[in-house]
Amino acid sequence: MGALTGRHALITGGGSGIGAAIAHAFAAEGAAVSLAGRRLEPLQEIARGLRATAIAADVSREPDCEAMAEAARAAFGPVDIVVANAGLAESAPIAKTTLAQWRRIMDVNATGAFLTVRAVLPDIVREGAGGRPRRIIFMASVASLRGGAYIAAYTASKHAVLGLARALAAELDPAVVTVNAVCPGYVDTPLVDAAVEKIAASTGRPADEARAALARRNKSGRFITPAEVAQKCLWLCSPAADGITGQAITLEGNEP
Repeated sequence: MGALTGRHALITGGGSGIGAAIAHAFAAEGAAVSLAGRRLEPLQEIARGLRATAIAADVSREPDCEAMAEAARAAFGPVDIVVANAGLAESAPIAKTTLAQWRRIMDVNATGAFLTVRAVLPDIVREGAGGRPRRIIFMASVASLRGGAYIAAYTASKHAVLGLARALAAELDPAVVTVNAVCPGYVDTPLVDAAVEKIAASTGRPADEARAALARRNKSGRFITPAEVAQKCLWLCSPAADGITGQAITLEGNEP
């Protein structure tokens, strides 16, 4: 039996990158996994071979989040772990950041995290479930803790995510549920690939130089892997993390 046998995890943004890695890590430890995202086909591909279900949902829309929660319950019963991972990253100087861009990033990253958790909160705080405390994990960023040039909207949205995590941790009983935010640096995902393409196109630099420049922004000088983020989330679901709540767990590849 795995460490998460008998537990049901809902993971948003589960079709690629960090979300897909978390799905595989949790399923390997026995969890039933509900994978949510805007595009059904990638979710179904990740779910294949796992004890998992794929749910099409746009986390920025309240009706989608409510339907997502109902679909997850229909598949595997009440949710024990929610990982609010869906996110959007775009860059622009603040003077060129449009209101539409600002709203789009805030809607997905901040409002989407709020709507996701609120939709399954009755499951998370339910009485009589037994076992270890249930978990809420927000996927934040090192941008939640410091500023970043040309990513004002993204930085603001991730500060909001961390604030939401801390507020929930203060409000909810830690004996019932722990609430934490994982704050990775640059992770080797399709989002980074898109950023590299944009940098190369706008500056004329070779793509490999653009990638290396982004990697150097992590304190370790390298990209974090999605598997490393998944292992941090897995640890937050372990008995070792029963007393940890309201924390920003940073991950830049230089941790002991």
